[in-house]
Amino acid sequence: MGYDRIDARILEIVQKNNRLTSDVIGEMVGLSATACQRRLKRLRAEGIIEADICIVSPKAVGRPIQMLLLVSLERESSEIVDRFKKAIKSSSEVVNGFYVTGDADFLLYITAPTMEHYEQFTRRFFYTNPNIKAVKTMVVVDRVKVGFAIPVEVSSED
Repeated sequence: MGYDRIDARILEIVQKNNRLTSDVIGEMVGLSATACQRRLKRLRAEGIIEADICIVSPKAVGRPIQMLLLVSLERESSEIVDRFKKAIKSSSEVVNGFYVTGDADFLLYITAPTMEHYEQFTRRFFYTNPNIKAVKTMVVVDRVKVGFAIPVEVSSED
């Protein structure tokens, strides 16, 4: 997997607005629309572009309760970690899940329509799992910055 300066510029552009046409992106980077489409297709095929998404306002879709949860497992074994990762992936309440180092094993970002819904989620998701040691919840007061844009740099060799 590799990319050059033009690919890096394309990545910067589509991270800010993935609805731009290949014509517009090509014009911005000095390529034809066809050449731009080929590069985007390759970037997707190589997994450099993982997904084309939009960011939805939780409040606008009736999920104003947002929380960050630090989850600690009772013990770490590959089977327990893999089972918890699978549970994270299958839960619609969990928007983002990270396996982390430090005081906790996982960091979860969840949304819920109400605190009652959150309580039901915690009972269903955590209380029935004997491998959960502790859950620390932090309520999000304000989303200061939202996005998934990754700074894209090219090595000095290119």
